[in-house]
Amino acid sequence: MISPHGWLAQNPHIKTIRVAATDLNGQARGKRMSARYADKVETEGTRFPLSVLNLDIWGEDIEDSPLVFESGDQDGVLLPTERGFVPMPWLESATALLPMWMFKEDGQPFDGDPRQALARVLERYKAKGLTPVVATELEFYLIDDSSRQLRVPRSPRSGKRRPGAETLALRALDAFDLFFTDLYDACEAMDIPADTAISEAGLGQFEINLVYSPDALKAADDAWLFKLLVKGLARKHGFAASFMAKPYDEYAGNGMHTHFSMLDETGENIFDDGSTAGTDMMRHAIAGCLAAIPDSTILFAPHGNSYDRLVPGSHAPTRICWGYDNRTAAVRVPGGSHKARRIEHRVSGGDVNPHLMIAAILGAALIGMEDKMKAPPPITGNAYAQTLPEMPGDWGTAIDTFAASPLMKRIFPEELVRNLTLTKRQEVRDWTELSPEEQVELYLDTV
Repeated sequence: MISPHGWLAQNPHIKTIRVAATDLNGQARGKRMSARYADKVETEGTRFPLSVLNLDIWGEDIEDSPLVFESGDQDGVLLPTERGFVPMPWLESATALLPMWMFKEDGQPFDGDPRQALARVLERYKAKGLTPVVATELEFYLIDDSSRQLRVPRSPRSGKRRPGAETLALRALDAFDLFFTDLYDACEAMDIPADTAISEAGLGQFEINLVYSPDALKAADDAWLFKLLVKGLARKHGFAASFMAKPYDEYAGNGMHTHFSMLDETGENIFDDGSTAGTDMMRHAIAGCLAAIPDSTILFAPHGNSYDRLVPGSHAPTRICWGYDNRTAAVRVPGGSHKARRIEHRVSGGDVNPHLMIAAILGAALIGMEDKMKAPPPITGNAYAQTLPEMPGDWGTAIDTFAASPLMKRIFPEELVRNLTLTKRQEVRDWTELSPEEQVELYLDTV
């Protein structure tokens, strides 16, 4: 990696920079400054209140948070992550972003920082000589939101709107070829490993896969930056892009599926036994993931709108089960070469914080392996038509289940569990006062 100052020296056209960290909702919180101060922020970091990583979806303080008045609203220290500067090609002016994460005054990681929570899980893997290899698949809608009626944008090529959903249609991709060409160019410039793009089942819905990384922190960073990029670049092209879980009642919601395998110290995949079945260790990891789904649903479905996606028959899992090459299950073991034996976790919506989501999945898998949990038999057929355990079906239940969970306290610091619980309870209170139109407007650009 080129040092931040080295990258800026090679890009003298950059005049302003942004420094930002992710809050609990995945929102980029930070500052704008002149590029002339890049050296200072690289070596000394910058400061803002710890409470800034614990704001609600509107950007408001959490009223009963001990991070605010009770503690005097103390500052934390933001230091650069390993990534260094990346360009922000969705802005008109030449600008670079320096991703940051939060530490306390004494140099200790801030337990309320989502990225620190993932790093903490990965340290436990490292101590066992294990390396998770992680990839994500992100779905989003391109939307014309210039009127109160949301609809697919006009194709820049034809000037027409697609009349319906076209799953895996090249025509749908080609209709927005300039946008996707710019998007892939931007991913290359930002070191985001964008791979396959497809059109999905919804009207104006697409999916892009980010390739596997043996660095789960980078995989989460990639997903976070990708969401910022897609939303920003779509606006530059004259329409919106949304990772909102369910922007349209009549079409499929947006998911963010996560695939992971597991390498030992020799680089061997511990889920691979040379057959289609996979190893006992893989099934222990699956059992951990299944056991944690009810308690971590709030991390996979973090917003009021998220629960509109989690309904039977909607291409989103609602039953807690697993299966081989079965997309109706919450956890799937894909087919293909046994050497790439892996687990796909299919619960999350596109509206998640990627750092918290990946921390929850990998943390649960580790507990399953540590405790040698026994997975139930894999299902066959349609999970929606079977009597199986179900995840929490509403926002309030998911929050309460997370808050009371001993399992979540094995994965996340107590401070983060408290902060997230307080945040979500405040959001529930205020969200219920909004009209349906205001609820859509809240999430469309935000998440």
